[in-house]
Amino acid sequence: MRVRLAGVALLGAVTLTGCDDLDITDLNNPGLEQFQSAPTISALNTATSGILITARAGHSGTTGYSTELGVLGRELYVLSSDDPRFIQELLAGPLDGGNGAFGGAHWAPRYASIRNSNIVLNAVEVVTGLTAQQKDGIRGFAKTMQALDLLLVINTRDAFGAPVDVNTDPTAPPAAIVAKAQVFQRIVSLLDEARTHLQNAGSEFTFGLSDGFAGFDTPATFLRFNRALRARVAIYLNDFGTAQTALQQSFLDPNGSLTLGAYHTYSTGAGDVLNGNFDPTGRSIRGHPSFVANAQRKPNGAPDDRTSKNATAPNVLSVQGVSSDKLVTRYSSASDPVPIIRNEELILLRAEASLGQGNIAAAVSDINIIRTRAGGLAPYSGALTPTAVLDELLYNRRYSLYYEGHRWIDLRRHDRLGSLPRDLPTHRVFTAFPFPNDECLARTPQPAAGCTPVQGTP
Repeated sequence: MRVRLAGVALLGAVTLTGCDDLDITDLNNPGLEQFQSAPTISALNTATSGILITARAGHSGTTGYSTELGVLGRELYVLSSDDPRFIQELLAGPLDGGNGAFGGAHWAPRYASIRNSNIVLNAVEVVTGLTAQQKDGIRGFAKTMQALDLLLVINTRDAFGAPVDVNTDPTAPPAAIVAKAQVFQRIVSLLDEARTHLQNAGSEFTFGLSDGFAGFDTPATFLRFNRALRARVAIYLNDFGTAQTALQQSFLDPNGSLTLGAYHTYSTGAGDVLNGNFDPTGRSIRGHPSFVANAQRKPNGAPDDRTSKNATAPNVLSVQGVSSDKLVTRYSSASDPVPIIRNEELILLRAEASLGQGNIAAAVSDINIIRTRAGGLAPYSGALTPTAVLDELLYNRRYSLYYEGHRWIDLRRHDRLGSLPRDLPTHRVFTAFPFPNDECLARTPQPAAGCTPVQGTP
């Protein structure tokens, strides 16, 4: 069963309607208390499908996750004369936790989504009429999506850490902020618990998923998506053996479509939302000039095919001393889906796992799949040293995963943020977003790190 996603998700609240039209409304809706204490099967299925709404919140648009991380990673600019913070804050700094769309961003939507998953997980424990297998299907889906949300939180806060024990009464004191390692432990636990649930969930889900999960809409196939995320997390943790095992259990296919994967979906339908990353005239979103300038060349002398994700604009757009004539063509319409994880990334994750295990030949083999199929480049002919092959791997991640929220994270985890260009002497490079000010003010004492503006490195 497929569902159409509609409406705007707010913290932990559901209007329980039919599975073809999902609307999420106010937390104080009296239906929420009834749902938590005596949920119906129909209501639970609808709420479970509705997790996809909150999971996609904050992913597209000029202040979306992939856009702001793209600015920090010098993949693109947002050259908006209406809002100078895209230059003043994201490029020059400091990142300020009082700016909910900038320094304090990518927090509230993720915890709203985590709370919605917790509401579903709590409800599945008291619902009647579902089999044990059907309940495990809901648990496996909800915990996987929670892990994804928590991963995006720690991707933006990094060494500052984040809260994980948030399944509490909203009126209770805020959950403690724990170290980055503990956050990753929780992510790993959620993904592995979800795997067990999905293995015990039978052949079908009782709830519907969006078209973005086509091919991943049964417990067995959704498990492949779960294992793909587990592989990404293992690579982030330099746990290369676990990454290889998870990749074997994922949907990685070296001969398959590179676009195969799971996506957040958007549409022009009534009540739905558009993919705000689509800016066909380059009114504000522009490519960083280095993306085309740094591209390798094909045997015929033409640039890497992946530079087609940028095009030359009819004009140069300049704001506060920053200029670009590059249109971002990564998305071709306002209904294009935004990737969560794709086969192209999985092949590059396997290359990184092989490199981490010292198997340079296997790493180069996978890199060459991407070089030749995605870039139109000749097979790699450079030095077969760990450093040189890592350089080549990061090059291919940069061009294959452009505008998908990876480059800033990749350079940070490989201690290469210093290689990012500064367009002006006043520009800085940042390692993490601060906590939102409200989160800091709610805690006594305030955390020692993450509660002051992040100054960045000149």
